[in-house]
Amino acid sequence: MRDGDILIIRGQEVDELLAGREADIMRLVAGAYLEHGAGRSSLPHSTFLRFPDDERSRIIALPAYLGGDFGVAGVKWVSSFPENLGRGLERASAVVVLNSPRTGRPEAFLEGSLISAKRTAASAALAARLLSRGQDVSNAGLVGTGPINFEVARFLLVACPEVSRLLVYDIDPERAARFRKRCRELSDRIEVGVAADLPQLLGEASLVSLATNAVKPHISDLSMCRPGSTILHVSLRDLTPEVILGCDNVVDDADHVCRAQTSVHLAEQLTGSREFIRCGIADILRGDAGPRRDDAGVTVFSPFGLGVLDLAVADFVRAEAAKSRRGLTVNSFLPTSA
Repeated sequence: MRDGDILIIRGQEVDELLAGREADIMRLVAGAYLEHGAGRSSLPHSTFLRFPDDERSRIIALPAYLGGDFGVAGVKWVSSFPENLGRGLERASAVVVLNSPRTGRPEAFLEGSLISAKRTAASAALAARLLSRGQDVSNAGLVGTGPINFEVARFLLVACPEVSRLLVYDIDPERAARFRKRCRELSDRIEVGVAADLPQLLGEASLVSLATNAVKPHISDLSMCRPGSTILHVSLRDLTPEVILGCDNVVDDADHVCRAQTSVHLAEQLTGSREFIRCGIADILRGDAGPRRDDAGVTVFSPFGLGVLDLAVADFVRAEAAKSRRGLTVNSFLPTSA
């Protein structure tokens, strides 16, 4: 590409380039966490665009720079409109813009919802592998039956091959039934069932992914959970602050996750401190913290979703597209220099 050109990578191409690359994506996510944890990144707080009279819908900008072995800058612009489901559309849509960290000029424009879903799932699966060491995770539960938890299921089967049963739950039984059918297509070695209610799922699954559209906490009791359970709190607002305070808490970045009325943020407001957060995921990756506080309690991983992860995966997609001559190059997209 010449200076001033821009590469556009469409959703189908992103999907094809990332197909079957779950192990690679988890490696990228782990590397991004380590670089960020070492201070080789710039990660401003996400900016939330909200709409009057619609507390559920939002568009979020996640600008970031990731240094070290990556050397990539850019922004993800991602929307979440739950009402889209009733319109026959996906809840989330996104784009990722990659900029040159040397000149600042935009170089690539990628469909971002697939990148976002896969980096989210890779983060959750990586945490599941780290936090569940020595624990029985043969039964995994998925609360919420949207695209995120489908990707979580896909990545969990790679990160935790001992998973032999998936139990799913959704407040809409028809969605749960359709989701069960899709999950059965992921592997012929796993059993997939539908839980009658949330307590059943929490009681049977020792590894649980929460990926819902909840805007306020709705789970106030984890007493039915099995000893040593791990909860991947992907949607961030399902657990009451009292529940959070009773768990072993691991986050991706405390400064980012303690914002926007997440469950962890509410717990900070309730106590006036962050002492209930034991460590970050990078601490465990580096070996500076253990995977669990104890073997009997519930460990909760609350990932805010860092823009550096999107950039790491988007840059990988761009490199793979270049190798296979994929994507559409728009020549002279930027104005000619004087």
